Amino acid sequence: MPHKKAQNLEIDNLDIQILSILMNNATTPYTEIAKELIVSGGTIHVRMKKLEEMGVIKGASLEVDPQKLGFDITAFLGIYLEKGSQYNEAVKRLKEIKEIVELYYTTGSWSIFAKIVCHDTSHLREVLNEQIQSVPGIQRTETFISLEESIKRQISLD
Repeated sequence: MPHKKAQNLEIDNLDIQILSILMNNATTPYTEIAKELIVSGGTIHVRMKKLEEMGVIKGASLEVDPQKLGFDITAFLGIYLEKGSQYNEAVKRLKEIKEIVELYYTTGSWSIFAKIVCHDTSHLREVLNEQIQSVPGIQRTETFISLEESIKRQISLD
């Protein structure tokens, strides 16, 4: 069954090829992409600007290895809210906790699912007890410590 492309977006095969190259290595120069795809550097620049304006490209970031910087614990938290209506206020407070690196509003058992990074188990306990669980509206949390990140990748455009 063929995959559906995003609706109402004017994305062609060249756009997909450009995105694929940059998703593999975001530091690839436009001139190198142009040579590989046999188009001008200006074409790549115009296409990238179009993709940014369409909201397909949301930005660029540098990926670092948290462990190399002393963050040895990655944990996932299932967060239970007392009431769903407390979500917006809870998120506002959770955004202030720098150890939270991802946060999702979910269906299922938890209201919120978060990924946090900490230096060690003592730091994790402090973040959980003194910061996250003190947020108004959070009833309780379930913590899962990651032993290894086995897969981390972008979506495939192939």
